[in-house]
Formats: sequence, structure tokens, C-alpha cells
Amino acid sequence: MDLRAHLLKGHVIPAQPLALDVSRKFSERHQRAITRYYVAAGVGGLAVGVHSTQFEIREPQHGLFKPVLELAARTIDEELKKAPRPFIKISGICGRTEQAVKEAELAKSLGYQAGLLSMAAFKNDPEEAMIAHCRAVAAIIPVIGFYLQPAAGGRLLGYSFWRKFAEIPNVIAIKLAPFNRYQTIDVMRALAESGRDDIALYTGNDDSIVVDLFTPFTFERNGKKVTRTIVGGLLGHWGVWTQRAVQLLEEIKQARGSATLEKRWLERAIAVTDMNAALFDSANGFRGCIPGILEVLRRGGLVPTLNCLNPHEVLSPGQAEELTRVAKAYPELTDDAFVAANRDKWLA
Repeated sequence: MDLRAHLLKGHVIPAQPLALDVSRKFSERHQRAITRYYVAAGVGGLAVGVHSTQFEIREPQHGLFKPVLELAARTIDEELKKAPRPFIKISGICGRTEQAVKEAELAKSLGYQAGLLSMAAFKNDPEEAMIAHCRAVAAIIPVIGFYLQPAAGGRLLGYSFWRKFAEIPNVIAIKLAPFNRYQTIDVMRALAESGRDDIALYTGNDDSIVVDLFTPFTFERNGKKVTRTIVGGLLGHWGVWTQRAVQLLEEIKQARGSATLEKRWLERAIAVTDMNAALFDSANGFRGCIPGILEVLRRGGLVPTLNCLNPHEVLSPGQAEELTRVAKAYPELTDDAFVAANRDKWLA
């Protein structure tokens, strides 16, 4: 499979949650079920070992990083063997360079084709040190850059960083999640002016998913207009209601070919953002984002609990009611019937 060509087509790529039982122990059965759900929903890839999977899986007392990656890779391969199609397995890669290199080597050995590279461990480092870090990881595995908003543990990364990042040959994509239009433009302009048209751009801006997917970003390069677009999404939000997300992206791709944008798409954009506000707990600084994802999966019977490895990570007051509200308000954006019809098979 040509990774670049696959990513440039634009896909739904969920960030995989972690299934824990009532004792906060890893439930392999439910973890397999989640992965089967995503493959059956028609996603183009899966990101494992990322924020939604809980960074604590790397801590020695849990020791879950390798087991979670192994199980996801094996389950994906088993499901795709039944109905082969292009699919990218992405591993989260965290930490300073020594740790990140080890994680990249492990991911590659387990069959992962790319690494989603977090820069959260470089909060106070100069730009050149971060670029050197990215080059070191990219020497091992194709890299997907990750602009993570500061509120979720990231740092500001301006035009200069992304312009230099685009010069790394083994960069294949960038996930934009600064939750900020100015900072999103920084990345898009850097890519347009770099001349790299082989780097796919994916939204992680959960507050503007639909708008991102419709927006042409046009800048000048050497006196000529260059337009770049965000082709798909690599999102925690798409870890739930996933079949509908796949359908939504396909509808957006078709609508992008029209000369005019129908008003209903602006309404749909607000509906998706409203759902995300409940899911990611925006009212409380995103504290309940992982439990929010797990709660939707729990209601569908795909995970046994909404427990996290960190016992203090729980739904915020009123968040469960908000999830009920948005599911009722926008049933066309949920896939409860699809999950109910296939849940037992995925859990088998």
C-alpha cells in the first residue's frame, strides 16, 4: 500500500479508547470489540497508544503500551483478512528522544506503518531541538506531526516550526488540533509555501471538524496561488458514532465538488460541534473527554465501564445529561442501530 496516496484520499481515523473492567483491569475482549467496530464502520486507519488510549498505559505499574498495540494490530489484521482493503495502523509516540525512538521501533516491529508524534515532552525546548527530535523518530518510522492545543498538554508551534518540519522527508501527514484558527492557518501556510503536496492534512480541531473539511486554504508561493485542503480527520470524537462519521466524510467529499456550499452544511457543522462539546466536556476544560468517549461506548455495550487508569478521570457533573441531550437532538449523527446489530458478533 502507498501510505501517502492512501492518506491523501482522506479518511476517518479514530483515536482508540482503552477498555477497562470494574477493577480497572484491561479487558482484551472489549478492546477487540472496539477495534472490530471501527474496521466494520469503514475507517481508513486507527491510531493506538494516543491520548484517547490514555498516556498512562506507558507507566510501569500498568505496562499496557505493548499489549494494547499488539492486540489492536492483530485484530485489525484478522478483520482485514476477511475483506482486504487499504488501512493504516498508526501508533502514538511520546516522550523525549530516547523514549520516542524506542516507541517507534516497537511500533514498527508490531506492524504499525506510521507514528503520531507528540511534542508535549518539549514544552520549553528551542525549535531546533524539536526538529532534531522529529528527524530522529522519522529515521525509524514515517511520521505524522501533531499540533496539540496547550489546554490538552501541547505547546504553541508557529509557522517557523512547521515550515522546518515540512522539510523532513519521512513526514507523511500532519494532524492539526490547536483548536485555534490563527494557529491552524500557520500550519496550512507553512505546508503550502513548502511546496510539499505529498503531506496529507488531517483535522483534530474538534470544535470545527466540518468547517475544516470544507475550507480551502490558499496562499502564494513563488508568485502563484497554492491551495491546500484538510482531507480527513484523526479524531478522538470519531472513536464513537464511527459509521456515521465515515458516511459524513463521504458526503462532504461529494459536496466539496460543488461550486456552492449549501446552508445545511453550516447547520451540520454546528450540530457536530455541539455533540463534541458534550463528548469532550468543553465546559470544564476538557477534563471529561476520555470518560465521555467511554460513556458513549458503554451505553452501546462495547465497553464494560467508563473507568480510566487514573481514578480521578471521570465524567464532569452534568456531562452524562449533555451526552443524552445531543444523542437525542442529532440521531442522524449517531450509529446506535449499527452497534446494536453487530455488538454480539464483535464481542464474541
